[in-house]
Order: sequence, then C-alpha cells, then structure tokens
Amino acid sequence: MTGPPPTEQGQRRVPTAWEQTGGLAGLFYSSFPVMVFVAGNAMFGLQAGIWSAVGTAIAFIVLRVIRKQPLRPAVSGFIGIAIASFIAYRSGSASGFFLFGIWLSLACFAVLVLSMLVRRPLAGVAWSVLNRVPMEWTKDRPSRFGYDVATAALAAVFAARYVVQRWLYEEDYTGWLALAKITMGYPLLALALVTTVWAVRRSERRLKRFKETAE
Repeated sequence: MTGPPPTEQGQRRVPTAWEQTGGLAGLFYSSFPVMVFVAGNAMFGLQAGIWSAVGTAIAFIVLRVIRKQPLRPAVSGFIGIAIASFIAYRSGSASGFFLFGIWLSLACFAVLVLSMLVRRPLAGVAWSVLNRVPMEWTKDRPSRFGYDVATAALAAVFAARYVVQRWLYEEDYTGWLALAKITMGYPLLALALVTTVWAVRRSERRLKRFKETAE
C-alpha cells in the first residue's frame, strides 16, 4: 500500500480519517452482511442467517470484480464475515457471530497499549510504514507524545468495543450486538483517527522546522 498522492506543492497529503477507514465502501461492506445475518436469523433461523451473510459478502466481491473495482474492501469484509459465521456455526448460537470481533477488540487494545509502553506508539509506526517515511519522530519527544495521544484514542475505541459488546454477548442481545458492532465500528474508528491526522501534521511541522533550522 502506498501513501496518498503528493499535493501541488510536492508535499504528501495527510488522508482524512474517513479515507483511512476505507470510506463509504468499507463501512457498507462491513455493515450490510451483519444486518443480513440478524434479519435472516430472526426470520428463518441461524443457518439461514449464516448463509445469507456469507452469500452477501461473496456477492460484493463478484460485483466489484465485474465493475473492475479494487477488491480489498469487499475481501476484508468477506474474511470477517466468514470467521464470524464459522464461530456461530460451531457454537450453534447467533451471538457467536460477534465473538471474534469482541476478542479481536481486546487483542487490538493490548497491542496498542504495549506499543506505547515500548515507546513506539502504533499510530506513528503504522503511518511511517504505510507511507514509507523514516520514523524520525521517535527521536523527538513532543512528536512521540502526539502519536501516544493518537494511539491512546484508538486503544480507547477498542476497549469500549470490548466492554460494551462483551456485556451484550453475555446477555445474549443479538440485535443490540449488531447495532453496537455497526455504530462502534468504522464511524467510531474514524473519529479516533482524527487524532492520528492531528499527530501526523503536528510531527511533520516540528520536523520540518528542525530541518530548516539545521540548514
């Protein structure tokens, strides 16, 4: 994956939070099969819900192939739906459809917190790796603090997902689980990524000033 195209001034443009989460396509491909699962399960039972969700995810991939559009949003959505469906099938419970996402949220929270403890906040590392830029910000404490804030915001999102959705899972509120998964998914993540955009811009301004001073 390459970074966003340069601006007219030759500088790399910082993508919006919405762009970083995949935009409308990412939201749709991750949310619609979940709604299909809940509706299918409510009307025709667990097996119908599972196959309806999987079929919908596959249909999205086929549609994008026909239209010659990038497959990543649809493929990512299919993988998540396939894993969730398998767990629901094995557990024999509709709530099991959401179990993978619940534990994944906990794992992401742990990784994000660990990255801050070792002074390599994941928000900054991910930005540098994806855009193929040196991690000069690691040598500047204020820049690193900005990425700590961004990483902490992301960690808070995953922690909230785990706590809320785990409780709904324990109470077997399948419909509310679906609603929580959708509303606490891409929309909430996009809000948290606003801090990443802030940290990137803050760090780039600081490092640019340092280079100009050195020259």
